[in-house]
Amino acid sequence: MNLIKPIVSVVLTITLSSLILFFPKEPSLPRSESMPMSSRAPSFVLWLHGLGDSGPANEPIKTLFTSPEFRNTKWSFPSAPSAPVTCNYGSVMPSWFDILEIPVTADSPNDESSLLKAVQNVHATIDKEIAAGVNPNNVFICGFSQGGALTLASVLLYPKTLGGGAVFSGWVPFNSSITEQITPKAKQTPILWSHGLIDRTVLFEAGQAGPPFLEKLGVRCEFKAYPGLAHSINNEELRYLESWIKARLQSSSQ
Repeated sequence: MNLIKPIVSVVLTITLSSLILFFPKEPSLPRSESMPMSSRAPSFVLWLHGLGDSGPANEPIKTLFTSPEFRNTKWSFPSAPSAPVTCNYGSVMPSWFDILEIPVTADSPNDESSLLKAVQNVHATIDKEIAAGVNPNNVFICGFSQGGALTLASVLLYPKTLGGGAVFSGWVPFNSSITEQITPKAKQTPILWSHGLIDRTVLFEAGQAGPPFLEKLGVRCEFKAYPGLAHSINNEELRYLESWIKARLQSSSQ
């Protein structure tokens, strides 16, 4: 029982203070680079936060995405509902689904029931944006830690091909039986996966198990390991995410 306080403290600290960000003032664009928003196809980025965090706390992330391709991008930073979390001995906190143990390893058990309920909510959000006119190829789901695990499940279980899914310090949150629900179109959605080598909350082994899992499914995955990075997101990762999404927006517009 003497482990309760350290575990709770670690989870809350890495989620509420996980972003290592510096926000430069957005540069003004030369007239030749500027294009009216109406001339660009709309895009949508959904960001899913980690355990114990909130959507509004992550909104500054979008200020780093200064390329013209993002001038007509709608961002969404929802907050998870509050629920008891098993790994924190039933403490109630913002959580997309239940996590059974911390640290998360490659062999950690999963609570698929609560995960699938969260996936349904993500899909409802995506469906709404597509119904409003956003091309599925311009829809991106991104998430950190628990949000990264939910990102992976949401992308793989969505029936259409999306622009991409970005997993930061996440893991595969379901068992192999769920893979039977993954459609051929979902398998065409590319995945970007980033993980810190010294992550002690979601162990690097848990992230490293992701690409082989996806490869067996026939899903493209770009995996990037960051030496010296613990359970957090840094500017280098977000800058790369910007270029990664930008390339896909450019491709879909051609």
